[in-house]
Amino acid sequence: MPHRFVEGPVRVSVPATSANLGPGFDALGLAVSLRDELEAEVIGNGLHVEVCGAGASDVPRDESHLVVRSMQRVFETLRVDPPGLSLRCENRIPHCRGLGSSSAAIVGGLFLARELVTGGRLLLDDDALLQLAADMEGHPDNVAPALYGGFVIAGREGDDFYAVPSAVDPRISAVVFIPAAPVSTELARELLPVQVTHCDAAANAGRAALLVAALASRPEHLHVATRDFLHQEQRAAAMPETLDLVRTLRSEGHPAIVSGAGPTVLVFTDAPVAPLPGWAAVGAGDLVSRCPEGWTALHVQIEQDGVRVET
Repeated sequence: MPHRFVEGPVRVSVPATSANLGPGFDALGLAVSLRDELEAEVIGNGLHVEVCGAGASDVPRDESHLVVRSMQRVFETLRVDPPGLSLRCENRIPHCRGLGSSSAAIVGGLFLARELVTGGRLLLDDDALLQLAADMEGHPDNVAPALYGGFVIAGREGDDFYAVPSAVDPRISAVVFIPAAPVSTELARELLPVQVTHCDAAANAGRAALLVAALASRPEHLHVATRDFLHQEQRAAAMPETLDLVRTLRSEGHPAIVSGAGPTVLVFTDAPVAPLPGWAAVGAGDLVSRCPEGWTALHVQIEQDGVRVET
């Protein structure tokens, strides 16, 4: 018996994410409080796509739109064929800045399509959505926190992707510095060396392990825990201003990292409701005031909710 579609529009939101977090290359990801909103409805025929906000002038309005392609993956998996679709995207996550805009589109589209199918959650659970999302993105470090929220340790074992949520100390928040010019993820990856030394690999593994503990309950270790040996300096040619800012902030004791493939800089700091004496010498407000000319600075919270239905 063919599956039925729900009547009327469905609206969902999905958070921005920051991957790598310094030493956790392709393994660690964090959701932050900046969300795209998507609304879709099954209609009688055709495809209507409306986009406003970030990237609105650059993205297609046809079947090649990433949200539409993601929705189609779910429909194909569930063997359903909607006669037509209406999609509206309100984008707040900047594109090509290292804040997971493509992962948000993928996860948002997959989740949205599942919600449009009556009983969709019974037919396709969140773990199945993770497999689809990571397969489309190529790795799970951004799609996992976009799906589950919070801080997630993710990877691949054989043909399957995994994602394990981990705790975040409620005193931790972050400031993101977003430059005006984008950097493509493909270009950033092309700059990475094919091989690394055993010494650097061991140092990075130790920092990544420490980072899990620091985020959970020992934020005073975040500066040491966020030091990277494998990918940030290696990408400096593609984003020299980004690495200059990271170096400057780290020299002052701030746990600053390149967000994802860049060029956004993320700095962990203390939440205003519970400052941490002896850790953040400069609070979030003062960090925001350090924003380079032409960049945008935002104080964001760790977003515990992943993709969700909005009423």
